[in-house]
Amino acid sequence: LLGKTLFIRHGDLVRSSRITETEAYVGEHDLACHAAKGRTKRTEVMFGESAHAYVYLIYGMYDLFNIVTGTEGEAQAVLIRAGEPGENTDGRTDGPGRFARALGISRAHNTLSVLGPDIWLRDGSKVNDIITTPRIGVDYAGEWADAPLRFYDAESKWVSRSR
Repeated sequence: LLGKTLFIRHGDLVRSSRITETEAYVGEHDLACHAAKGRTKRTEVMFGESAHAYVYLIYGMYDLFNIVTGTEGEAQAVLIRAGEPGENTDGRTDGPGRFARALGISRAHNTLSVLGPDIWLRDGSKVNDIITTPRIGVDYAGEWADAPLRFYDAESKWVSRSR
């Protein structure tokens, strides 16, 4: 997903952002993944078809945007942590809560297909240098806290945290 451009339609307005930072959550065995606690109303979309939005509220104030990536029955998703602002996108996009807010993403987008018509991806500019680090904010996840599942564009200033 790094380097792809995400588009979000709001009526006649379309906002966009080139994806510069992601984190992978790889299933029920991944203790940082929401699916580690099993199938719930909140995580049901993660167990469904890939290419759907998983949007959830964190800290009672931030909606975070994920794309379901596993096959049906496998709860896997990629959190979009940051992006470079594009068309009609105002505000900071360097962090998952800011990213969603700047693009107007809310829980109303949860379960929507990312293949259109309201959310879609297009190829963007190539990412030449990808940095891999442990994910951010998952210290509670035991051995999974150090898993190298965060990826970002080393050449972009639009990331939540650099090296």
